[in-house]
Amino acid sequence: MELIDLTLIWIGIIAFGVFMYVLMDGFDLGVGILFPFAGSEERRDIMMNSVAPVWDGNETWLVLGGTGLLAAFPMIYAVFLPALYIGVFLLLAGLIFRGVAFEFRFKAPADGRGPWNWAFFLGSLVAAFAQGAVVGAYIQGFEVEGFSYVGGPLDWLTPFTVMTGLGLVMGYALLGACWLIMKTEGDLQAWAYRVARGMLVAVLLVYLVVSLWTALGHPDILERWLDNAAILWIFPTLSLLVGIGLWRALSRRNEGFPFVATLMLFALAYIGLVISMWPYAVPPVHTYWDAASSPDSQLFTLIGLLFVIPIILGYTAWTYWVFRGKVRAGEGYH
Repeated sequence: MELIDLTLIWIGIIAFGVFMYVLMDGFDLGVGILFPFAGSEERRDIMMNSVAPVWDGNETWLVLGGTGLLAAFPMIYAVFLPALYIGVFLLLAGLIFRGVAFEFRFKAPADGRGPWNWAFFLGSLVAAFAQGAVVGAYIQGFEVEGFSYVGGPLDWLTPFTVMTGLGLVMGYALLGACWLIMKTEGDLQAWAYRVARGMLVAVLLVYLVVSLWTALGHPDILERWLDNAAILWIFPTLSLLVGIGLWRALSRRNEGFPFVATLMLFALAYIGLVISMWPYAVPPVHTYWDAASSPDSQLFTLIGLLFVIPIILGYTAWTYWVFRGKVRAGEGYH
């Protein structure tokens, strides 16, 4: 009999890694989504310089979550990869385009930045949409027989997943706008305030639509919500309160709280998703314990992560500390 449930520990590690990626890479994807609408190349220079020192380090969490998932829950890979192959390909292609645009735009002459601006925008947009669509596909479940996926390659693309994809695009745009509020000043900051208010309204509306759509289209999830109503009602209530607080902070031209409040909105939605789908790793039939690797494999990988995670947290905190403060025109680390 195991004294420690390694599967439960790994669920926490994977959930933490994915959550850190969504938060820390979400704002620079949001900046990319807003890129074409900034109005001038000077603004776009400031926007890119605000995320250039940290964007590639943020993606460390994606690598950590992906490799940890393979080591601890190989069955999830066995189902998710064939089910979501096209969506995952679009996600990675978008991240590659964005990364290339970062480096080449800095080296391009002023009159040759147009293609790299669009590569940065489209890469960010596609990556964000693909992430949201993958989340929607997870909610709607997978067609499996035993431990094999038996559905089609486009089963992940439905009206529901399109809605969740667009919802995450709007959420990242809100996060990116709040990042710009915190990191910039002047007319660019004023523009970011206006964008953030519009995105906040859109995000809350999409949150409501997706919640209702999930409840109406998935009776098992609705039943789980009703069975745990005394706990789950807290999350939409807190989301509404945080949304009101965020709106007031934007109206009062607060610089720091909008970004923190948006992170809180993401955290509440993420926790609500985990609780709604618990304990299914491959809904609607296989739990995390069904999908887990052997305890020996979990323990071996866990020992390595005990050293890796503090290092990642340490250099991430150090990077953000070094590049703290406002970003102004003409400044950059390249």
